[in-house]
Amino acid sequence: MVLEVQVGDVLRLKKVHPCGGYLWEIYRIGADLGLRCTTCDRHVLLPRSKVERRVKEIVRAETSST
Repeated sequence: MVLEVQVGDVLRLKKVHPCGGYLWEIYRIGADLGLRCTTCDRHVLLPRSKVERRVKEIVRAETSST
Protein backbone atom coordinates (compact mmCIF):
# COMPACT_ATOMS: atom_id res chain seq x y z
CA MET A 1 0.00 0.00 0.00
CA VAL A 2 1.37 3.38 -1.00
CA LEU A 3 0.36 6.20 1.32
CA GLU A 4 -0.73 9.25 -0.70
CA VAL A 5 0.27 12.25 1.41
CA GLN A 6 1.28 15.83 0.77
CA VAL A 7 3.20 18.46 2.68
CA GLY A 8 0.88 19.91 5.31
CA ASP A 9 -1.13 16.72 5.93
CA VAL A 10 -1.57 15.75 9.58
CA LEU A 11 -1.24 12.08 10.53
CA ARG A 12 -2.43 10.30 13.66
CA LEU A 13 0.05 7.56 14.59
CA LYS A 14 -0.69 4.39 16.56
CA LYS A 15 1.75 5.08 19.40
CA VAL A 16 1.94 8.17 21.54
CA HIS A 17 5.02 10.44 21.45
CA PRO A 18 6.76 10.88 24.85
CA CYS A 19 5.35 14.43 25.04
CA GLY A 20 1.81 12.98 24.92
CA GLY A 21 0.92 13.90 21.33
CA TYR A 22 -0.45 11.60 18.63
CA LEU A 23 -0.59 14.10 15.75
CA TRP A 24 2.28 14.72 13.32
CA GLU A 25 2.40 17.21 10.44
CA ILE A 26 4.31 16.30 7.27
CA TYR A 27 6.90 18.91 6.28
CA ARG A 28 9.06 16.90 3.84
CA ILE A 29 8.29 14.17 1.30
CA GLY A 30 10.68 11.77 -0.40
CA ALA A 31 12.15 8.37 0.42
CA ASP A 32 12.02 9.62 4.01
CA LEU A 33 9.11 11.60 5.40
CA GLY A 34 9.79 14.62 7.58
CA LEU A 35 7.34 14.77 10.48
CA ARG A 36 6.80 17.51 13.08
CA CYS A 37 4.99 16.74 16.34
CA THR A 38 2.09 19.18 16.65
CA THR A 39 2.38 19.15 20.47
CA CYS A 40 6.09 19.76 21.16
CA ASP A 41 7.43 20.78 17.68
CA ARG A 42 10.00 17.94 17.55
CA HIS A 43 11.20 17.17 13.99
CA VAL A 44 11.99 13.61 12.88
CA LEU A 45 12.80 11.90 9.59
CA LEU A 46 11.37 8.39 9.16
CA PRO A 47 11.55 6.03 6.18
CA ARG A 48 8.28 5.99 4.24
CA SER A 49 7.82 2.25 4.96
CA LYS A 50 7.86 2.83 8.74
CA VAL A 51 5.39 5.69 8.51
CA GLU A 52 3.02 3.57 6.39
CA ARG A 53 3.01 0.87 9.10
CA ARG A 54 2.55 3.32 11.98
CA VAL A 55 -0.15 5.62 10.59
CA LYS A 56 -3.65 5.14 12.00
CA GLU A 57 -5.45 7.82 10.00
CA ILE A 58 -4.98 11.04 8.06
CA VAL A 59 -6.67 13.64 10.25
CA ARG A 60 -6.49 16.71 8.04
CA ALA A 61 -5.25 17.52 4.58
CA GLU A 62 -4.83 21.25 4.05
CA THR A 63 -6.45 22.53 0.89
CA SER A 64 -4.36 24.76 -1.31
CA SER A 65 -6.08 27.85 -2.63
CA THR A 66 -4.54 29.41 -5.72
